[in-house]
Amino acid sequence: MPHVTSAEGVDLAYEFQPGKGPALVFCPGYASDMTGGKALALLDFAKATGRAMLRFDYAGHGASGGLFTQGTIGSWRDDARAIIEHVLPGQDILLIGSSMGGWISLLLARELGARVTSLVLIAPAPDFTERLVRHGLDDEQKAALARDGVIHQPSQYGPPQPFTLKLLEDGARHLLLHAPIAYAGPVRILHGLQDDAVPWKLSEILLDKLESQDVELVFVKDGDHRLARPRDLALLTRIVAALLGEDG
Repeated sequence: MPHVTSAEGVDLAYEFQPGKGPALVFCPGYASDMTGGKALALLDFAKATGRAMLRFDYAGHGASGGLFTQGTIGSWRDDARAIIEHVLPGQDILLIGSSMGGWISLLLARELGARVTSLVLIAPAPDFTERLVRHGLDDEQKAALARDGVIHQPSQYGPPQPFTLKLLEDGARHLLLHAPIAYAGPVRILHGLQDDAVPWKLSEILLDKLESQDVELVFVKDGDHRLARPRDLALLTRIVAALLGEDG
């Protein structure tokens, strides 16, 4: 599997499907990787339409090296950008971000500017370290975090997930929802109303903060956080296809 070496010397794994641009670039969520259902459904679409697509794993995720608990929002953003610049230097891209990957995508769009032709955000979780994690801690958890530098929270999608003090402190330096978000291109947001990990109201706040006038928010009434059922994936593919002028 090809890789890029990060500034910290970590091998970052990626997979690239050559094709026409703008290239699809998929940013996974927290503790997720490039082999998830949404990434693979988009890869099938890219192959069927001759579209370039880049998938990757942040440090500490999937096939990449590094320790998960050493990662932060800023470092994972840097991982994503390093891979993008290595594989697609100067090229136009369509960023697709799932959960935390939505936050990463918004940060990348701010840095890459007009190269990002559009954004597709699936249950996006900008500012989740502050609004969802830190805000939800009780006094005992706050004390444990200060004492140990890490806490573990239950997850219905697998074993308890670690959240480090380092992650929360770094996340506070990358908050977006306190001010207008200066992105002018098309944005499509997809969120399940049964999402118990990232509240759908967060997407309403995001819609209000985006400066772009071409923003559409699609709710799936019975959709959960993953939005990985066949009809959810078909909806995602149609949204991406419409932005590209393809037949989804």
